[in-house]
Amino acid sequence: MPGSDAEMLALVNEIVDLRLQLAEAQDQCVEMAVDAGHLLAEIHDLRRELAAARSGPARERIAA
Repeated sequence: MPGSDAEMLALVNEIVDLRLQLAEAQDQCVEMAVDAGHLLAEIHDLRRELAAARSGPARERIAA
């Protein structure tokens, strides 16, 4: 059998650590995707507000 029990235990511990790091990275990706969705919605809202303001009675002041 190649490798000792200590080597096998070290590999198992490394795998566990890597899986934990992967899970954390995946959680961060989900959080960033949610944040990006909120920011995109806010950008769309601001663009609509700007378009409405530019087409309203005060458009001369805003366009300048």
